[in-house]
Amino acid sequence: MGKFVLVYKGGTMAETEEERNEVMARWGAWFQGLGDSVVDMGNPFSESKSVSSSGSNGAAASGLGGYSIINASSLDDAAGMVGGCPILEAGGDVEVYETIQM
Repeated sequence: MGKFVLVYKGGTMAETEEERNEVMARWGAWFQGLGDSVVDMGNPFSESKSVSSSGSNGAAASGLGGYSIINASSLDDAAGMVGGCPILEAGGDVEVYETIQM
């Protein structure tokens, strides 16, 4: 069993309080469906800075919006668990990364 980071990118934002509540309910239901595989539900990202070897370059350009950490038996298994993620319904993407045990 390995740990995988799900990184959320893009998607549209809900405009009204009612829409935000509906979206949050969908996120909650999706996480419930993942069950015990969820290690850390994660958090959305706020402001960012991009830092290179020559110093700060201002805000990061990647457009990443947040993360979660899950357990899965393989990268393919982890990627398969992304189906139904609410950000996909909003036009966004989920990048799945396997972590390396150190």
